[in-house]
Amino acid sequence: MTNFEKTLTILIRAGYTYIYIPTWEEDRAIRSIKNAISQGLKVERKLYQWSYTTGLNKDNDVTGETTVHLEKARAGLTPQSFIDELRQIADLKENAVVIVKDFHPFFKSQANPEITRFLRDILPQCRSGTFSKALLFISPTLTIPEELQKEITVLDFPPPTEAEFRSVIDNLLKVNRSIQCQLNEDQLIELSRTALGMSAQEGENALSRAIIANNGVLNMNAKALIFEEKKQVIRKTGILDYVISSITPEDIGGLNVLKRWLDKRNDSWGKTAEKYKLPAPKGVLITGVPGCGKSMTAKAMSTMWHLPLLQLDMGKIYSRYLGSSEESMRRAIQTAEAMAPCVLWIDEIEKGMSGSTSDNDSGASSRVFGSLLTWMQEKRSMVFIVATSNDISSIRPELLRKGRFDEIFFVDLPNRMERIQILTVQVKAHMCEAFSALELNESFYNMLAEATKGFVGAEIEALVVSALFDAFSEHRKLNIEDFFHAAKNTVPLSITQKEQIDSLREWASTRAVSASSPNEDAVSSHDKSYGRILHF
Repeated sequence: MTNFEKTLTILIRAGYTYIYIPTWEEDRAIRSIKNAISQGLKVERKLYQWSYTTGLNKDNDVTGETTVHLEKARAGLTPQSFIDELRQIADLKENAVVIVKDFHPFFKSQANPEITRFLRDILPQCRSGTFSKALLFISPTLTIPEELQKEITVLDFPPPTEAEFRSVIDNLLKVNRSIQCQLNEDQLIELSRTALGMSAQEGENALSRAIIANNGVLNMNAKALIFEEKKQVIRKTGILDYVISSITPEDIGGLNVLKRWLDKRNDSWGKTAEKYKLPAPKGVLITGVPGCGKSMTAKAMSTMWHLPLLQLDMGKIYSRYLGSSEESMRRAIQTAEAMAPCVLWIDEIEKGMSGSTSDNDSGASSRVFGSLLTWMQEKRSMVFIVATSNDISSIRPELLRKGRFDEIFFVDLPNRMERIQILTVQVKAHMCEAFSALELNESFYNMLAEATKGFVGAEIEALVVSALFDAFSEHRKLNIEDFFHAAKNTVPLSITQKEQIDSLREWASTRAVSASSPNEDAVSSHDKSYGRILHF
């Protein structure tokens, strides 16, 4: 039996009456429940299924008996008729497990409190009566009424494993003998791993699509189509986004300490690292001045490590229904773990956690925050978290302590050498005929680096674009005065947000590692390196 099946049998044997199993994979979950009942229970229990459309039925797949339809009148259902069906369950003269499908709309409804009340009324009879019953609520969304919060136990149903997807491939090949399989054993394993994060049905659909698109041949071309389907699946969650990134570390000027730190941990989750007894890296928190490359670093890391990049939008986690916010976080975590190894990017994490001490949401934000903290501390899968923050002061200290992240990096205003690197990258990115009148030598970059003291990376990029617009508007080629003019007309963040930047630097001086090496050529207060230094 699987871990899910073992846990389910333990809960039923221990007398848990209401068990909520949130999953989109109803058929797969029911198969797993049947396996648990047939193998794990010492006392025989009959299996029933209930749905809004069919009423209560005895399941003949487990019992071997003829299906008995216990409630035939489905037209004109009222709260009282639902209560009558619930009473039928409580009055069954046998030990039973009842699968209740898609009951969440009745848990959401505030207009029918009698249904929730009746579930509380029959609880003692189902738990301690002559015949015990367990109700398993299966639904794609987790919705628990506040009145039943203490009575319902949530049991997560895990997504398909690599072995299960391999079985899907084997079944496809077995059912359709005309499929030409051109994959060896290692390639079949790689293809199965590629499908992780999808449901079994979604994986089968993607494989079938790939086979048909390839004229009945199964080869490694299927991998690209599975990734395409996978992106759609992740986006449909409404919580995670699959980010396609072509940014490399070379596209980011400066931050050499952070880059070297990441490079040393590349492939540290692979088999080679096992020889060194290395744990999988947990993640990094990157804080600092806005516009200095924190988000670009997350994208570049995905490219450097050749791992999929998932972005978690904390604003989409929260819902007004009790339990839905926690369920959204669980789904996001499950999806990320199923995609492992991967990079999970939480941008501006303080926006999702700044209200974590609030009492105006029935404690949902605190529970979401606690779920995230627990997972970050205990996770064993290779989900590398990259959290970025512009306002570190609003993050609760529990998130910053050792064990949550491997390291905290501080990104300051770029120093002189970093400004030259950023200018070089931006000039290369915007290179066109307009640059042909310029001599792009060391003197050119040194002058612009001097003119952009106190600029963040985003402001330096805007400077290059602004100079190009000046030349474009007059239908001429660029000259160096265009850059000086753009610099003169820019009021950098180092001036408009001086107090906030000074506060960030003070915080980082003893609590974070500087993402850049000290620069001996620094000539102003803007060019000082702050934070602890990592020596490589």
